[in-house]
Amino acid sequence: MEATTEYTDCLIIGSGPAGYTAAIYAARADMKPILYTGMQPGGQLTITTEVDNFPGYPNGTHGPKMMEDLEAQAKRFGTDVRFGMATKVDFSGSVHKVWIDETKLIEAQTVVIATGASAKWLGLESEQRLNGFGVSACAVCDGFFFRGQDVAIVGGGDTAAEEASYLAKLCNKVYMIVRRDELRASKAMQHRVLNTPNIEMLWSTETLEIEGGQAVTGARFKNLKTGEEFSKTITGFFVAIGHTPNSGIFKGWLDMDENGYIQTIPGTSKTNVKGVFACGDVQDHVYRQAVTAAGSGCMAALDAERYLATVHVPA
Repeated sequence: MEATTEYTDCLIIGSGPAGYTAAIYAARADMKPILYTGMQPGGQLTITTEVDNFPGYPNGTHGPKMMEDLEAQAKRFGTDVRFGMATKVDFSGSVHKVWIDETKLIEAQTVVIATGASAKWLGLESEQRLNGFGVSACAVCDGFFFRGQDVAIVGGGDTAAEEASYLAKLCNKVYMIVRRDELRASKAMQHRVLNTPNIEMLWSTETLEIEGGQAVTGARFKNLKTGEEFSKTITGFFVAIGHTPNSGIFKGWLDMDENGYIQTIPGTSKTNVKGVFACGDVQDHVYRQAVTAAGSGCMAALDAERYLATVHVPA
């Protein structure tokens, strides 16, 4: 079946803080943006319970509620928010083509990519069941809720070491779970975690199960060298084994780094394709915060608005 075709000045792909902020700015600039939410409307924040570090919420808020607020604000200014997933693109012409669910073709003068990144998980059933109830993939986001408590963090790279150090400032005890008998992190980060008194290294260890009914109460582990199984009483379990940017459909069209993060011209949201902009976690592997994603969404909309002013736009 041939896809139906529709034209827009501005197409936004993704519905996290970056996508919705881009939509707010684009709509206020009378760009009449169309936003497709993807398969997880609201993005990663919809699986986050408490959000205490986003400006403007003095008493904190819930991730899903914050995304509902952002969506409502984008709609208030005229954003056409639709459920659907971009499945294919063609950026070869001056007007960009994006297929939605393989059944609809959107031809857009500007495209704002805000598809985010997905945390890598261990693959445990209990990990998904307790996600948001003691299980987290972001220590900076959620560490505050575990002040004075015992927690575990899985990973051996720079991110895991950095997050373990962050947690150590807040928590009573931090167990660092490492599958190998050494860290992959840089020497400076290794030195930091190995010399932090309340970080205990569990080398050659894998996680068997996260324990708890309504919330995390502990975890079971296995020493890969001895085969010994053991448990630790913890209330927080952090996974820091990396993220995967949701950039697959743009491969071959946009410049990316070795991990698939879309590369933008420093200080802008511009990609190597004119009229295509990227914002949020799909292009940011450093900060990965809701507020920085929102800021880059603003940049993308402003960059798109300025680009539109330089090209002939069909009536």
